[in-house]
Parts: sequence; C-alpha cells; structure tokens
Amino acid sequence: CNSLQPKRRTRKKNRLLVTGKQGRISGLLPRKNKVQTARDHLLNRTFTSTLLLDGGRMTSSNDYGATSWELNVQVDQPSEDSPLDFKLRVTGDFHVGGVMLKLVEQIPVPQDWSDHALWWEQKKCWLLKTHWTLDKYGIQADAKLHYTPQHKLLKLLLPNMKTVRLKVSFSAVVFRAVVDICKALNIRRPEELSLLKPRKTICKKKSKEKIDTHPINEDILDLDQMPLSPGSIASPGLYSKTMTPTYDPINGTPLSATITWFSDSPLAEQNCNILAVSQPNLTPDVLAKMYRPQTQVDKAKLNAGWLDSSRSLMEQGIQEEDKLLLRYKYYSFFDLNPKYDGVRINQLYEQARWAILLEEIDCTEEEMLMFAALQYHISKLSLLSEPQDYTNEQDVDEVEAALTSLEVTLEGGKIDNILEDITDIPKLADYLKMFRPKKLLLKAYKQYYFIFKDTCLSYFKNRDLSQGEPIEQLNLRGCEVVPDVNIAAQKFGIKLLIPVSDGMNEIYIKCQNEIQYAKWMAACRLASKGKTMADSSYPMEIYNIQSFLKMKDVNSAPQLVQGPTEMDMNPESLVSPRFLKKFKAKQLTTRILEAHQNVAQMTLVEAKMRFIQAWQSLPEFGLSYFIVRFRGTKKDELLGISYNRLIRIDMATGDPIITWRYSNIKQWNVNWEIRQVEIEFDQSTAIALTCLNADCKTVHEYIGGYIFLSTRSKDQNETLDEELFHKLTGGQD
Repeated sequence: CNSLQPKRRTRKKNRLLVTGKQGRISGLLPRKNKVQTARDHLLNRTFTSTLLLDGGRMTSSNDYGATSWELNVQVDQPSEDSPLDFKLRVTGDFHVGGVMLKLVEQIPVPQDWSDHALWWEQKKCWLLKTHWTLDKYGIQADAKLHYTPQHKLLKLLLPNMKTVRLKVSFSAVVFRAVVDICKALNIRRPEELSLLKPRKTICKKKSKEKIDTHPINEDILDLDQMPLSPGSIASPGLYSKTMTPTYDPINGTPLSATITWFSDSPLAEQNCNILAVSQPNLTPDVLAKMYRPQTQVDKAKLNAGWLDSSRSLMEQGIQEEDKLLLRYKYYSFFDLNPKYDGVRINQLYEQARWAILLEEIDCTEEEMLMFAALQYHISKLSLLSEPQDYTNEQDVDEVEAALTSLEVTLEGGKIDNILEDITDIPKLADYLKMFRPKKLLLKAYKQYYFIFKDTCLSYFKNRDLSQGEPIEQLNLRGCEVVPDVNIAAQKFGIKLLIPVSDGMNEIYIKCQNEIQYAKWMAACRLASKGKTMADSSYPMEIYNIQSFLKMKDVNSAPQLVQGPTEMDMNPESLVSPRFLKKFKAKQLTTRILEAHQNVAQMTLVEAKMRFIQAWQSLPEFGLSYFIVRFRGTKKDELLGISYNRLIRIDMATGDPIITWRYSNIKQWNVNWEIRQVEIEFDQSTAIALTCLNADCKTVHEYIGGYIFLSTRSKDQNETLDEELFHKLTGGQD
C-alpha cells in the first residue's frame, strides 16, 4: 500500500495541472504571483464565439472574446484626395484575405479594388500573401496598415533627358517593375537597365552654389492618358504580344505599320519619335550647370543610388510621383538590331553621349573631336528623319534569308569550310617593338620578332630563332587590352596588363602602321576573352578597329568644309568643358567640321551605332567604381566592376593593382552580419571586401548581374529567367 501512495499523488498533481484550477495545493503547486495568475486566467478562459465568415459577412464585435483587438487601416481612394480610416476587430488567426474582404464591405462607395493591397508602413512590407494569418506576419494591435493601389504614378528621367510619367508597380520587385517599364517604352533586353536615385544637390569645391543634377526645363511625356484596364500591369505603351514594333534601319523611326497598329497608344504618332530620335542639344549654359565628376571617387559616389532589384519601390522609400533615373546599369549590350531596337539604340547613344559630355569617362582630344562630329551629324539627320516603311520585296528577302539560314543549319553547312577551320590554325608573325616600364628607367622600345598563336604571345630576338624556345611566352587570357593611339603623331600602341600572382604585368607594344595595329589589336582583344583568331568575329573586329581609326583621322578627310554660319553649329554643346578651355569656338568649329567629313556619308542609325562602338572602345568603358576596404588592410581603395572582370585600383594614383576575371570565380557570397562580400577564385585565391560608399548588396548584385547576362544566347527565346537572376543577385534569398 505504501508503494502505491506516490503514484496516486502524481495522478492528482497531473490532474490539477491540466485543469488549471485556482488555488495552491501544498506540496503540489508553487505559489503564483499576480502576473502568472492573470495569464493563466486568459489562457484557460473558454470563448463562446469565434470570428467566422458567413456568406461574406462578419459576426458582430460583441461576440468576440478578450483576445480580439482593433486593427487600424487607412484606405487610399483612387478618386479622392483624403484617405478613409477604419477600425476592424480581428484576431491573430485571421488571414489577410479576410481582412481585405471585411474592409471592402465597410467602404460605402463601391468601386474596383482589384489593384489594392495592404501595406505595413512600420515594417516597410507588402502583405501580398493573402492566405497568411496576421500572427504569421507578426501584426499586432499597434500596427497601422494602408489599403493602397499597387500601381502608382512615377516620373522617369530617360537617358535622353526626357521625363516620362507612367504607372509602375510599387509592390513588385524592381527587376519586374523595370521589365514592365521597358515593355511600355518598347525597349528590348530590360535586364540591362535599372533604376537610380537622382543626386539632389551637388556643391562645387570652390563655390557654395548648389547645382541640380539635371537642371532642365521638364517637358513631361505623360503615358498615363489612357485608363488602365483591371489587372493590367503597366501603362499602355508601344508594345503588343501579337506584334513586334519595327523601325526603319536607316533613320531609326517607327515604320508606318507600327504607328497604325498602335494608333491608340500615347507613344504612337509624333510621341514615339521622342524616344527613338535624338533630342536637340542643350545650350552651353545649361550644360555648364550640370554635375561633372572630377575624380574616380566622385564617379564611385554616383553608384550609391542604385535600387535593390530584389525589393519593391515602396520598400526602398519611393513614393508616388517621385522621380527616378532609368539607366543602363550593366554595360553588356546583347543583340542590338536596328529593325527592332530603334528606342534602345537611341537611348544607348544618349547615355553614351552624356557620359562623354559630363566627363564620366575620359577620352583623348582626337576621340572627343570624333564624338563631336558624330553628334553633329546625328543632330542634323534627326531633324530630317521621317517615318518610312519596308516594301513587300524586302520582307520576302528577309523570309528567304531566314529559310536559307535554317537550310544551311539543317544540312550542316559546307564541309570544306568546316575542315578548313579545324586544320588551319591562324597566327600572326611580325617584327614589333616592346617596352617594359621599370622604375628609374627611360622609356626605350626594343624590337623583337613576335608570334601570336591561340591566346599566347611569344617573342624572339629575331626571325631565325623563332623555331626554338622564345624569350618569353605570355598568355593573354584575362588580360587588360588598352589602346595607345595618336593618329596625328602616327603612334599605334597596345598596352597589355597581364594578371600575375602578385599584381599586374605591364607591357607596351608599338606597331608600325594602322593595318598592322588593327590585326594585332583584334587578336589581343579576342585572346583576352579566351577566343582565338579562328573565331568568326576576328575579321569584324579588324574592320571595326580600322573604321574607328579612320573616323579619328582628320587629315585623311577631304577638306570640303562649309562655313560655320551656314552649318549653324554650336561647338560648346558638342564637347566637354575640359576641351572648351583648350580651344576657341572658331577653332573647335573648324576641327569638328574637318572630322565630320569622315562620317558625313553615314545614315542616322549607322552613326549612332558607330558612336556606341567608339564609346565601347574607350579604356574606361563599362567600369563602375566603388570605394571599398579589403580584408586585412586599413586603406581605402577603389573596386572597378566591369562586364567580365573586377579591378583593384589604387585610390591615390588611379592605377590598377590586380585584375580578377569572372571566369575564374568559384563562388561568392555576402556575410550579412558584417556586410562583407567574399569571393573565391581558382588557384586558392580569395578576397573579402567591405563597401564604404554603398550597400554591399549593390556590389553583390553587380557581380551576379554580369554573370547572369553572360548566360544569354541568341538561341534562347525572349523569356527572362527571373528566378536565376534573383538566385545570382539576391544574396540572402
């Protein structure tokens, strides 16, 4: 009997604990304070009713128990200025969809609420998962929700300095919002663009005057003139799922069939030319007031305003009617086609033009004159451009060309050419001069016999010794290739920066003439990308280099210069302020007109494409700078991010220290606790850095974005792999 007694106590103790009976049993329950007693009272209270949906109506608030609470919701009405405030009695297990249903039933004015969603201001997040409960979101009685439209009006400053006003999704991530914007504006390849916050005011170092980033009298193109249909995701633009807009490949204007098809769109008729045709040049006074970065550090500060592509606009503090910049963020332009990319080519040209004029990228005097001549030529042709149409014969030729290409692909092409490509490995061999810069030594070139084969550059003392071992063999895969050309001085040089374990190996090569330079420069550029001269792009690379040199050669042009007054030129609007200080207006006019003779026969679209190609040929093209601090150092440095490489740059001198190629990256990630980007390369090389002038997510997104763009191919359809983009750029997702 004594052995059974403890068991009975245990059962009695458990029974008392389960029922939660009030009172204290000596030896069974400990003494409770007032807080614990009150808590048990709430936990063990039996509710007589719960929140139920019955035929779309809620039960009365008198039926709720003590755990229900009032939720404050503010409703933004599309047609009213003042919002409405409501208080809803809910419980934590109430789902978001139920809250929205009860809220709509209490609003006296019936209207379409399909575009509305709940926004939690304190947490800066959208409640888009309507099946989630309030408890799962963490919403309590102190929360204030907004029932607001997901699509709101936004002002966008395009690269051509034209402001458009259109409806954009404020609840979708920025990547998806940019895709919808580009659909409305008919810009293909939206993954190359993103949204940038404008720089509010910039102070000059020697003046207290405040300067606007873009002090231009705004003539806003309103693309919200037509009402949105329910469920539409973007403002109506020059876009359709059943027809692709086409442009005249000569002058870049929309064809008549396209204008007729989209006659109801705000972008149709005269408005579509605003995006596809270059705008008039700004006056010198306006240009002088615009902000110009003076150093690489100033250029780095411009990149701090990029929005996070993985978050929505409202999550990043953007409000309705705010102004953002739509810019090309990634300098990897894929599949430029004049027939379909009239707007895209023009916006690319405009971004390149402003980068030159505002000195965001450096260029030589010859290059600036060439850019000025192309601008002048484009501005002249833009005033004369009119919409044109293709003939039926041209359309048939295009179809026949596509069928011929398909036939060749299916038949396997010509076997003779294939065998020739396999057996014939092209190479270059010639005498060149080389110089290796060293401290305390004069710049003296020495002649060697060079052989370029595959991606390797070998040099010998002379041709007779070329069958033996070379003095040195350099693998140019992953190197930096920088032109060192001065047409007037007949200088045709190539600067090679070859990455080694402890930095960069710097080599200068001098060619005898422009023909030799074009061949060797094209081979070096392909080798830096891991391609050989057997690649089909090698002849086109030579042609582009020769065309670029011809445009820069002012002396080769026939001297048929018209009078400045007849041409009505304003040279101050065609060159950057740095060159205005070196020449007088009459001198500039004469030199620009001389350079114009090399491009005078180009069509409008061809001139824009040449301008873009010349922009891409500049040494600093595509470099986005960030101020960083590498792990293990206490000195601030610059990180240059390009489409295929990362460059560590000395902040004081601006010289590159070392280069890392994306092709050598094994993995990269972000330590979100200390906001540090970690990158691991081949050959057991790893770096870690902290970004000082922007969020580390911006650097991480740049790297992942460029790797994402490298996966594109013409064989793929136009559908974007958005999931892959966020996987490469999201970091914490």
